Amino acid sequence: MEAHENSAQKSGITTGSVATAASVAALLKIRGEETSVVTIEAPKNKLTVEIEDSRSIGDSSAMAVVVKPTYNDPDVTRGIKIISEVSLTDDAGEVVITAGDGVGRVTKPGLQIPVGEYAINPVPRRMIRDNVKKYLPESKGAVVKIIIPEGKEIAPKTMNSRLGIVDGISILGTTGIARPMSSKAYTDSLRVQIDVAIANGYDDLLFVPGNIGTRIAKERLIIDDDAIIEMSNFVGYMLDEAAKTSSVRSITLFGHAGKLIKIAAGIFNTKQSVADARREIMTAYAALVGADTATVREIFGCITTEDVIKILDEKDLTRDVFELISDEIDKLCNLKFEGIEFHSIIVKMDGEVLNPSKVDKIPFEWV
Repeated sequence: MEAHENSAQKSGITTGSVATAASVAALLKIRGEETSVVTIEAPKNKLTVEIEDSRSIGDSSAMAVVVKPTYNDPDVTRGIKIISEVSLTDDAGEVVITAGDGVGRVTKPGLQIPVGEYAINPVPRRMIRDNVKKYLPESKGAVVKIIIPEGKEIAPKTMNSRLGIVDGISILGTTGIARPMSSKAYTDSLRVQIDVAIANGYDDLLFVPGNIGTRIAKERLIIDDDAIIEMSNFVGYMLDEAAKTSSVRSITLFGHAGKLIKIAAGIFNTKQSVADARREIMTAYAALVGADTATVREIFGCITTEDVIKILDEKDLTRDVFELISDEIDKLCNLKFEGIEFHSIIVKMDGEVLNPSKVDKIPFEWV
């Protein structure tokens, strides 16, 4: 699978594969070999990767640059340059991996890499080491230094800060292949938040759909960042992973009505293209609390959840509807994910709580 073919494909290659290819190219440059592509061994296959540049930086040192190929996904690392500087040593067969600018450092427990180390995950480390060893001159070892010039710049667009990775991005990958955000690679990256929370002693967690929920939670609650878990659209997956740990005591689902109400209908993947029954849910629950036919019809004709809330406010039905919805959310989650106590707090865009009876039941203090 060649890197230049990936731009039109559904998969690309990981930062780990890019760093490995750059390292091999740098070592080949030391050996006097010019190459525009290198082939590396990944855990499941071989990958052929284009080399942007390579040059000597001393008698026994060289550097190489690889541009991470683009592919059909909004991955913020697409198109970035990863540089590997390789220097030969007299430690036969030993490959030491370090990093420089743009590669983050780990500051919190719970990740695969110890606190204080560069955020180069185990599989990429093994890929770099194994592939470099194949080309080492006899009786020589190497120091490999990975640099990502744009790493600090793009780090705020990743989840790194939430995981305690500072000053850059991670070198990731488990197979060498990067797949779209809807894949297992993306859900695995979400799951790491649970590991970090548990490692830092939190057993009462706040699950939010995304940035809106995070923002409102920080405005309204006294809560540490590590206890806030962004689940994206993968509600069922994230709750199931939390339940598997046996370390989580309670989960409070906290977020905007437009996302959370779907759970009341048993929808545990809230991506709109997967399931969007918001108006049907709101219509049904309005009818259950006594809305008249005209109101039910008006709600069914709404486009947004906020529009529905305006109608419910006018009819003095908002609290009744959302208290009933949150009851159903809690009931379904408690039945589906055993061993965890569930609460749900449903809010508007401005942070107003729509089911206030639940406020005193969650294990977090309000501002």
